[in-house]
Amino acid sequence: MKAYPDTSFLCSVFRTQIHSPRADALMAGQTGPLPVSGFLLLEFRQSIRFQVRLYAKDKSKGFPKHEATQMLRDLQSDLRAKVFEVVPADWSDVHRIAEDLSARYTEQNGHRLADILHVATALHLGAAQFLTFDGNQKQLAQAEGMKIPV
Repeated sequence: MKAYPDTSFLCSVFRTQIHSPRADALMAGQTGPLPVSGFLLLEFRQSIRFQVRLYAKDKSKGFPKHEATQMLRDLQSDLRAKVFEVVPADWSDVHRIAEDLSARYTEQNGHRLADILHVATALHLGAAQFLTFDGNQKQLAQAEGMKIPV
């Protein structure tokens, strides 16, 4: 497996953001489906729904429901078209790797559980590259020998 994305990368693919041109360029260069885990998709969908809640409470935050609905439709369309492919993970192995990463890096660098789980999933799946725009995740993935092409 060549590359594995995180939620920040998916957000830049499905909603125009500062990093979207880089995400779009990388997606255009893909030669096959980009692997994703069920956990990654859950976090992405959850983050979209949370942004709708933020927007409903304060229009200067998040984004409206119609944008969220379109993002979720686009994701489903890309899954059906095999732009992204849900790959199975052995979650007990992912958790073992995550525990090791947590023990080695969290006190020093302050990694969140979701970030550790994404990097652990990428390692479990044998990814050589980690696609992220999150500085803390980038640091963790690089410490584990993965390249960050974005």
